[in-house]
Amino acid sequence: MQIPVDFRGKALQQTSLLVMETFRALRIYEGNAGIASRLETLTQDDLSPGEVVIEVSYSSVNYKDALAATGAAPILRRYPLNGGIDLAGRVISSEDDRFVAGDAVVVTGCGLSQDHDGGFSEVARVPADWVVPLPEGLSLYESMCLGTAGFTAGLAIERMLHNDQQPEQGPVIVTGATGGVGSFAVDILSRLGFEVVAFTGKAASIDYLSALGAERVILREATRMGQRALEKGLWGGAVDAVGGDTLAWLTRTVKPGGNIASIGLAGGSELHTSVMPFIIRGVNLLGINSAGCPMLLRQAVWKRLAGDFRPQHLEKIVSGVLSLEELADFFPQMLQGKSQGRWVVKLAGC
Repeated sequence: MQIPVDFRGKALQQTSLLVMETFRALRIYEGNAGIASRLETLTQDDLSPGEVVIEVSYSSVNYKDALAATGAAPILRRYPLNGGIDLAGRVISSEDDRFVAGDAVVVTGCGLSQDHDGGFSEVARVPADWVVPLPEGLSLYESMCLGTAGFTAGLAIERMLHNDQQPEQGPVIVTGATGGVGSFAVDILSRLGFEVVAFTGKAASIDYLSALGAERVILREATRMGQRALEKGLWGGAVDAVGGDTLAWLTRTVKPGGNIASIGLAGGSELHTSVMPFIIRGVNLLGINSAGCPMLLRQAVWKRLAGDFRPQHLEKIVSGVLSLEELADFFPQMLQGKSQGRWVVKLAGC
């Protein structure tokens, strides 16, 4: 078994839970005082059903994870559940002949930490149809540096390319650019030869975004969005993690035939626009659902993330590694916009 290392080449300590009867997990409860999460010791009998049992090596922290664990938004459909919408590790046992003990695998989205126990657990059990073999060229650690954020960025760009997005159409703007999805979108689009414009509310992150490949950085507070049904065409396309008024502005300013990949709603879930951009300029609004992505497309995107979509600046995007014990204190920082890039969670076997 390959020993994972961090970005400095230092070997990460190896352990194994294969002979352990109990394991730790961050479990989310709903009670009279509201929703809260806490570390617990569990057994496999406590886990949601599934055909594949996985020793989880790494997970990652997404905005959705912070919402779920703190109760800031009603993410979970039942309680209690282990948090974490991502996981990567090695198969302990499988009732499905597509997987055998020792296989390196990745699971993101699907129903993790929504109606099924998630990846903030040293052991997970999931349906076989959710499991993706780790693509050649990625380590388990790197797969969780990417996680749902990297997969969502890859899926958005895959959909845009499939819909004939070309560098010649003009710059692609990425909103919410300092977040996980935005950071990866900037990096991958730049690698593919697109001129990338990063849109952010964080002036302190200009150097960070430039280092990822953004040719220009636009600050939100310095931007006049206008109110006309059609504004001057500025962008060849867009990856939008904000929603709300920002997404409406993008529909008015994307050039004819351009694609807008809608992947988030940090700025609001309502969209106030007109049909004019769509019927006059032929702008395409692409909804990106990474959690419910079909398996064949999911596997294709992961393969590209290990290949031509592989980020060039993974070490810049990943801000650090957390333990299970550190998660509770980290969630509020993420919700307050005080985090940047990606955070990996180390679990079993590391």
